Amino acid sequence: MPKPVFNEERCKGCELCTAVCPKKIVVIANRFNSKGYKPATCSDDAKCIGCALCAKACPDVVIEIHK
Repeated sequence: MPKPVFNEERCKGCELCTAVCPKKIVVIANRFNSKGYKPATCSDDAKCIGCALCAKACPDVVIEIHK
């Protein structure tokens, strides 16, 4: 099963990854990182299909897909 891993401390919450997720499971968290941004996260790892569109869309290389 693929698993998206987010480096939430580097995320600026631009939401580009949320727009491209075909399963709509990449969302913005309700918490803040140490820089004051609400980072992206995955709401349901089990539904991830490992397409890596979120990782490709991220300008800050915050997301990795572990297979």
